[in-house]
Amino acid sequence: MGAANAHYYATRDPLGARGDFTTAPEISQMFGELVGLALTDLWHRAGRPDARYVEYGPGRGTLAADALRAMATVGLAPPVHLIETSPALRAKQAEAVPGAEWCLDLVGVPEDGALLVVANEFFDALPIRQLVRTPEGWRERLVACQGTLFVPVIGNTVFDPIVPPQFRDAPDGAILETSPAGVAVMRALARRVVAQGGVALVIDYGYRGPAIGDTLQAVRGHGFANPFDDPGEQDLTAHVDFGTLGEAAAAEGAVVHGPVEQGAFLEALGIGPRAEALARAVPGHAGQIEADRARLTGAEAMGKLFKVLAITAPGWPVPEGLA
Repeated sequence: MGAANAHYYATRDPLGARGDFTTAPEISQMFGELVGLALTDLWHRAGRPDARYVEYGPGRGTLAADALRAMATVGLAPPVHLIETSPALRAKQAEAVPGAEWCLDLVGVPEDGALLVVANEFFDALPIRQLVRTPEGWRERLVACQGTLFVPVIGNTVFDPIVPPQFRDAPDGAILETSPAGVAVMRALARRVVAQGGVALVIDYGYRGPAIGDTLQAVRGHGFANPFDDPGEQDLTAHVDFGTLGEAAAAEGAVVHGPVEQGAFLEALGIGPRAEALARAVPGHAGQIEADRARLTGAEAMGKLFKVLAITAPGWPVPEGLA
């Protein structure tokens, strides 16, 4: 999964109608604006410290551009650091966010100033491991190559000791997913937020786990595909375990808020009044603006499946929408 996604993102812009999927910032400017204002509100309540804007996996730079524009209207214009490995997407980001600096990971971000961090649909693309309950116990699901085909197979190593006790007697065929890469990223991020002050917003589709279930999926041409077909030519993702991410952040001393559903979060931040203001400004687009709001917040769209988790440095205020 890691190798396939590294090639996939390095060689294309996967977003939009001509790509494979669309993210919340590409649906409406309201998403990025409200995220930017949420960060700014917290920055104000924390005493307006020197701060840096950091975004993991910023796509085309749309969220950053909208967030920074909203921040600027209320007096915040921080240096911008984008954590991105894809040359194709860096080119898009340079157009959207002039003056941004790029890093391969958080190590490249200076260690001075509070951090205002966003990770939207980032953790879902990090590689996972899957453990499968078999008649002999818990084993790892591996990938084998047969000719030109990639297929899942069951390994021989025993993993029962690391399976949470409540799942050890799950029925045969049950799958437990873990993301060591996601935990490592979160722990590194939490250490920096605790040391420097600040907040990180993690927005993604997922659940409060750990839990049993197979969520590995591939998306291609805005539809689902076999994740073992054409490695490197389609987006591989898995639902994010927000419970485990929160525990990882807390282990580093960060204060964890949420997760809450994306719909409730955006409504608390004022997406309703913002949609009404946009509709008044461009009445010919009122219907589309309301449709976009419904897509971002509706229970049958992104509103329930997508969650928002925040971590803050000790002593920082509670982020709006996550109380």
